[in-house]
Amino acid sequence: MVTPITAEQFTAAEGVQDWRVLASGEVGTVFATGSFARGVDLVVRIGALADAANHHPDVDLSYPRVSVRVSTHEIGGLSERDVALAQQISAAARELGIDADPDR
Repeated sequence: MVTPITAEQFTAAEGVQDWRVLASGEVGTVFATGSFARGVDLVVRIGALADAANHHPDVDLSYPRVSVRVSTHEIGGLSERDVALAQQISAAARELGIDADPDR
């Protein structure tokens, strides 16, 4: 069973400063990749992280950005699984030298 968390609990977690709680109840961010190729690299990393966690975000690749939205579909809201995946995605972006632009 997955335990829901509040938006406040999500934003209070460490390592999620790149993410914003959306009106839809999801969390999301935009990564400014600067090029389509770097966007593809990030999407590949997100895919590997998501499969490893068995927790799959919504990802949109376009030039020059990647938009990501995360929520726990089975509960229709947020959980610690979202915190963990958001942290991992942000870390992967940093490793690739890609900055987040969460207010976009």
